[in-house]
Amino acid sequence: MKNLKVLIINICLRPHKPEFLFPLGLSYIAGAIQRAGYDFEILDLDRYRKTDEELEDILRQKDFDVVAFGCIVTGYKIVKKLSQMIRNIKKEAIIIAGNSVADSIPRLLLEKTEVDVAVAGEGEITIVEVLGKLNNSESLKDVKGIWYKENGRIFSNPLREVIKDVDSVPFPPWNLFDMEAYIESLKALLVEPLPLPKKQIRPFLVNTARGCPFKCSFCYQVFQRFGYRHRSADSILSEIKELQRRYDINYISFNDELSFPTKTMLEEFVDKILSENIKFFWGVICRSDLLKSEDDLELLKKVKSAGCLGFGFALESANKGILKAMNKRLVPEDFARQKRILDKAGLDTWTALVFGYPQETKETIKETVDFCYDLDIYPSAGYLLPLPGTPMYDYVFEKGLACDEEELLMSLGDRQDLWINLTQMPSDEFQAEVKKSLKRLADKLNLGFSEENLLKTTKQFAKQPQEEVVGQLR
Repeated sequence: MKNLKVLIINICLRPHKPEFLFPLGLSYIAGAIQRAGYDFEILDLDRYRKTDEELEDILRQKDFDVVAFGCIVTGYKIVKKLSQMIRNIKKEAIIIAGNSVADSIPRLLLEKTEVDVAVAGEGEITIVEVLGKLNNSESLKDVKGIWYKENGRIFSNPLREVIKDVDSVPFPPWNLFDMEAYIESLKALLVEPLPLPKKQIRPFLVNTARGCPFKCSFCYQVFQRFGYRHRSADSILSEIKELQRRYDINYISFNDELSFPTKTMLEEFVDKILSENIKFFWGVICRSDLLKSEDDLELLKKVKSAGCLGFGFALESANKGILKAMNKRLVPEDFARQKRILDKAGLDTWTALVFGYPQETKETIKETVDFCYDLDIYPSAGYLLPLPGTPMYDYVFEKGLACDEEELLMSLGDRQDLWINLTQMPSDEFQAEVKKSLKRLADKLNLGFSEENLLKTTKQFAKQPQEEVVGQLR
């Protein structure tokens, strides 16, 4: 057992929202620290919301040498404030950050905040090596995959090799968190209508893969430099069975950029579900060119019999010029064809839109929403959010739309609000056009959304309960 005392903090990114999601990434890090034998404690600020005064009191009462947390880059201002609070209370503590706030802006993070170590990419091996060096009062110069401060200077070390066999990564230590609260909270974010009464749903998150094989110009993915690595069907279903055994989980939300890149992988997964007679509801995260024709209906029949409720694949825009600028490598015809095939199979479709590329006009907004209108699908919609490490972030500075990087980062938030306007339309006019188009779509589908909820709804909506699937899984 090591002497070093570690405080792991699960940051609350959206304190204004009652819902909270299980911190999958952080849980893997907590598991690595636990297996290494360190004395640690988890302060879950997302599950247990605290005022600044309450958090300061808690930190004063804690005994720790190291603080570790992760956050996406849009939470930079939260990380800056939290790290300063920790430094004021515990001057000698080493503060370690991970996720995209560390991976995409490591130098700025170390220059402008009290963070001491920024972990790039996967953190399970890196965090243990960092703690080992700190425990022995050694320099971090040989630890791969980090940026760090030492003697007033900032150093960057070589990237760490990826974990090629993601099946080898142990399951998250779920028991370290308030699982019942996370299961209950996830219910509010599920696609409606639900396949069972809400009180009977036991949902949870599972990752099937790390990374994404594509590079959309608006998207930053922490693992994007490290290749796409998919878990085997055996590994995924072993985790699901363990979740069922421990927590009676009956609904799996795949927390991935891309769950099934090929029909072969999807079919292998489904065959395994059916052969082992595992009962749960789920949905596929895929590309809009996965299904090519009605020849796929036989596969979809099998997919549905295995508990699948629908497929999620992002349209982003129906304008081909904007799709090209996004580097989507897809065309709207792919989306429409797949949506109609899924309709025939009795499976639902969930999608997302991004408004606000420089090419966006009133006409392209209407074109995109009309496309959804004709297909009877309501999207999760938002505005372009330029993220560090993406071409669209570079565009902002190339065009002089922002001059101070930290000032821009301090202003960012969720994509449902417009933080920076890259179009040629005045911001008020741009937002009004988006809402007007979405309102027309919501009215057609009888969703009853208020103007505020046209973009800020936390739910996606399917066509109808799928009685056939529900009956099979009861």
